[in-house]
Amino acid sequence: MGLYERIKNKKEKISLIGLGYVGMPIAVSFAKKVNVIGFDISKEKVELYNKGIDPTKEVGNNAIKETSVEFTADENKLKESKFHIVAVPTPVNKDHTPDLGPIKSASTIVGRNLTKGSIVVFESTVYPGVTEEICIPILEEESGMKCGKEFKVGYSPERINPGDKVHRLETIVKVVSGMDEESLDIIAKVYELVVDAGVFRAESIKVAEAAKVIENSQRDINIAFMNELSIIFNKMGIDTKAVLEAAGTKWNFLKFFPGLVGGHCIGVDPYYLTYKAEQIGYHSQIILSGRRINDDMSKYVVENLLKNLIKAEVPVQDARVAILGFTFKENCPDTRNTKVIDIVNELKEYGIEPIIADPEADAEEAKHEYGVVFDLIDNITEMDAIIIAVGHNQFLNLSLEDFEKMYKKGSNKNKVMIDLKGLLNKGIFDVAGYRYWRL
Repeated sequence: MGLYERIKNKKEKISLIGLGYVGMPIAVSFAKKVNVIGFDISKEKVELYNKGIDPTKEVGNNAIKETSVEFTADENKLKESKFHIVAVPTPVNKDHTPDLGPIKSASTIVGRNLTKGSIVVFESTVYPGVTEEICIPILEEESGMKCGKEFKVGYSPERINPGDKVHRLETIVKVVSGMDEESLDIIAKVYELVVDAGVFRAESIKVAEAAKVIENSQRDINIAFMNELSIIFNKMGIDTKAVLEAAGTKWNFLKFFPGLVGGHCIGVDPYYLTYKAEQIGYHSQIILSGRRINDDMSKYVVENLLKNLIKAEVPVQDARVAILGFTFKENCPDTRNTKVIDIVNELKEYGIEPIIADPEADAEEAKHEYGVVFDLIDNITEMDAIIIAVGHNQFLNLSLEDFEKMYKKGSNKNKVMIDLKGLLNKGIFDVAGYRYWRL
């Protein structure tokens, strides 16, 4: 009986290393079919899962309570598994170079608990070559075993979209790769147990690594184009959203929108590709241009807020500003690498200390990562300006009357509304006399 059959028949276990927004849903999904060990170095996170609490809100508390995943912070438990899936973050340093610390650390932990005949599959987004040139040597050194003989390696990039309840592990085609035909076949069959949409067998590990890193680079470049258009149209006095609605009636027009690009994928992954390109002597032009535009959008937003405050005859240094939304994307508690913090810091440069409300965000994470403490929406009053930074569903239900309560009493021409996501009906605010601005 081969490894796949033993896993399928629950004679062998799968392990998930890294129980964040990506790893935890994978563990829960596999646990419906096979025996799963869920490992994370954070004892606090493991304790929450063992109490039936899902801090990521990706699968919900009930799914955590009901799952058979064996959550643990004890790395020795990994010795019980023959199929390891590594799903740890791959962030960038302040100078935008790849921070391979988490994936190296995970490789070290897996390596010292590796048993003969195992397969290790990496899911973390990396540049082509990381799995074979960096991870395999660590696994070999820590285990004392030879890759290809006593254990094998593969790569299957994660495509989970945090906060998205439609595009899940089960519904997205899974790209899989292995170091040889045997490992590829086992890896493909194991993922087919849970991925209803099926798998795509990439011809090599490097091809799979490259495919993943360009997916997010493509989105980044397209959003940068929209952001550049919004800057141009703003100077022309044309509403960008109206332009995109008109252009979007053509069948082959790509529907992207301007906005802040944060998170730990789209705003990060392009730097992995450009870093590798630099190493082989090519300086990226399009990819880095897109990154520059997107990284500067927070500054651009604040500049336009200040212009509107001046038009509204509000003294900038005394302005009371509220920000609605702090996470990196809508309907998701994740605040890591949010670009809203850049808006906050930029406002502070002008002596403005904004009030921030986000009913969806992980408040503890925001306080720990950024020193930000949230206010309740009901406590937002006497404002000169409001920035809607994230398109949470809760904000969609806010009416003109709800916003009215948040502002200082007085003429609407002295009230500034910055709607970054274009959530609101521009016409209503224009008719009411507000100084309404959006990307």
